[in-house]
Amino acid sequence: DQVMDFFVRLGGMRHMDPGCEEVQAWVKELQAFFTEHYYNCTNQILAGLGEMYVADERFRNNIDKHGDGTAAFVCEAIRIYCVK
Repeated sequence: DQVMDFFVRLGGMRHMDPGCEEVQAWVKELQAFFTEHYYNCTNQILAGLGEMYVADERFRNNIDKHGDGTAAFVCEAIRIYCVK
């Protein structure tokens, strides 16, 4: 449920630029959450998760319950975060 809270928040930001400071702050928080609760979530791992969110239909459909296009938006926001 806690992870899905990030997608709810990010889904509400779909109208924003995925590279904007506010969205990027939430991506940073998502990465920190994974590191604190699961594993050391490096930028490489985070980038892979972002890709999985759109490539795997199960993830995409679940994330997009929080607004059509949320998975793609999160993927792009993560991509931008990881190349900085």
